[in-house]
Parts: sequence; structure tokens; C-alpha cells
Amino acid sequence: MKCLEEKMKNNIRLITLCGSMKFQKEMQEISGKLELEHHCVVIQCAYFEKESDLLAEDIARLGEIHYQKIAMSDAIYVMNVGGYIGESTRREIAYAVSLGKEIFSLEPLS
Repeated sequence: MKCLEEKMKNNIRLITLCGSMKFQKEMQEISGKLELEHHCVVIQCAYFEKESDLLAEDIARLGEIHYQKIAMSDAIYVMNVGGYIGESTRREIAYAVSLGKEIFSLEPLS
């Protein structure tokens, strides 16, 4: 992983956050930090109090949109709190890598 601080100096970047929605609070915190301290634009995930209230097609559409966000971004930022990376996030990382996107993470990736 490249050092985020070095890459962000005077260089506005578009970054998509990736990670488990159980880290919603941490995602919101890092989003603010990235934008204020590193002057980048952060695309967050859509947050819903009860995802169980969404229809299956709504969940699928949100997934499609998230992949489009990754494609539009310069980089992704993996929210791997405690080192946790779920299968969906692993697929998002692989997709980002296939597109040649930079990968940053909260904790070192294994």
C-alpha cells in the first residue's frame, strides 16, 4: 500500500470507500478526515438503518452503483477495521486492481 499522506499532498483525488457496512461509523469518520486533511473527494456507500427493508433489486442496484463509483474513482480506501475484509470487499478490491486503481487501507492489507 502506498502512503496516503504522501500521495495526497496538493493533489485532489476521488476515492471510494469500500468495506463492511458494520463499519458505517468508521467510514463516516474517515470520510471527513480524508476530505479535510487530504483535500480529496470521498464517495461513501449509501447507508440505510434497516437494509432488510430494501427489496432484493434495490440491494442489487446499489451494488452496481458501487462498482460504477469504483470505476470513476482514482483510488479506493478499504475500511478493514481490525483487519476484517469480507467477501464483497475482496471482490471490490479485485475489481479496483483490475482497473489499475490505487488501493489505500485503514490497516495494512495481508
